[in-house]
Amino acid sequence: MLVNYPEAAHWQVDPSRQDLVDEMRARPRGPHSHDLQRLLHRMRWAGVGKRHVLITLEPGRRWMLARLPGRRGAPVETFPNRVFTSLVEAEWAVFVMRWEALTGQKLD
Repeated sequence: MLVNYPEAAHWQVDPSRQDLVDEMRARPRGPHSHDLQRLLHRMRWAGVGKRHVLITLEPGRRWMLARLPGRRGAPVETFPNRVFTSLVEAEWAVFVMRWEALTGQKLD
């Protein structure tokens, strides 16, 4: 279960924490360690105007990558060429993009 940690919104991400990347890849739906929960919270709230999200196209079947706008009311940018049929793979793709945005390091 995700616990909301207000201080996690400013949690300093350590790019050397490959253990958190490995944990997310192994158990994308949880349960997650305390540090991974804090990292995920930080990822979800960092980067106004750059936040990647998933849009459900068909519930339980298809998801599309999108990016939230920098201001309320502006259109959501969608990526029709990035459609997933696995929620696990879709969430991993978003995790990879958020990791790179926060750390400047690419994941394989």
